[in-house]
Amino acid sequence: MRKAALVKPAAKPAARRGEVARKTKETQVEVALRLEPGEASISTGLPFFDHMLDQISRHGGMALTVRAKGDLEVDAHHTVEDVGIGIGEALKQATADKAGLARYGHAVVPLDEALVEAVVDLSGRPHLTFNAKLPSGKRFIGAYDVDLTQDFLQALVNHARICLHVNVRYGRNLHHVVEAIFKATARALRAATSREGTGLPSTKGLL
Repeated sequence: MRKAALVKPAAKPAARRGEVARKTKETQVEVALRLEPGEASISTGLPFFDHMLDQISRHGGMALTVRAKGDLEVDAHHTVEDVGIGIGEALKQATADKAGLARYGHAVVPLDEALVEAVVDLSGRPHLTFNAKLPSGKRFIGAYDVDLTQDFLQALVNHARICLHVNVRYGRNLHHVVEAIFKATARALRAATSREGTGLPSTKGLL
C-alpha cells in the first residue's frame, strides 16, 4: 500500500499586530495596533492630536490604542514625536515579513477646500518628503502646534522603516489641511498594508 504523501500545512498569515511600551524622562507611551478595522482608544493630553490619531485608526483600517503622558508643561514636541515613534515601531512589527502585502499605497483626500496627496512604500528604507506649505497667519489648533505634524510623520517613517511622500496641493483652512494630511496618510497606509497574494512584493527577495 502506498503511503499518502505528507502535505505541509499552509503558512499562517502574519499576526498583523504590534505592541510598544516606551518610557523616557520626558514621556511614557504605550501603543497597541492591529491591521484590521477596530476601535480607537486614544489619550495623549492633546485633544486635536487625539482627533488626528483617531483619523489614522478609522481611515487606516486599523484598531489603535495610544496612551501617552508627556511633559506638556514644557512643550508638546516630546509627546507628539514619541507617539510617532511608538506607532512606527508597532507598525513595523505588524508588517514584519511583508509577505502578501500590496506594499504601495496612494491616496488623494479632499476636505472641503483642501486637497492632500499621500504615497506610501513599505520599502524597509525610511524616507519622508513633506511638501506642505501650510496656511499662514495661524500656528496652533487648540494646544497643538501644527509644525509638529512633520515631526510626527518623520518619527513614524523612521521607526516603521517606510517611505512616505505627502503633498499638500492646496487649502485655506489650517484645520482642514492638517486633518487631510492625516487622513491621506492613513488611506495610503491602508492600501499598502492590504493583502495581495502571498509572495513578497519585491524582485530582490527582501524588504
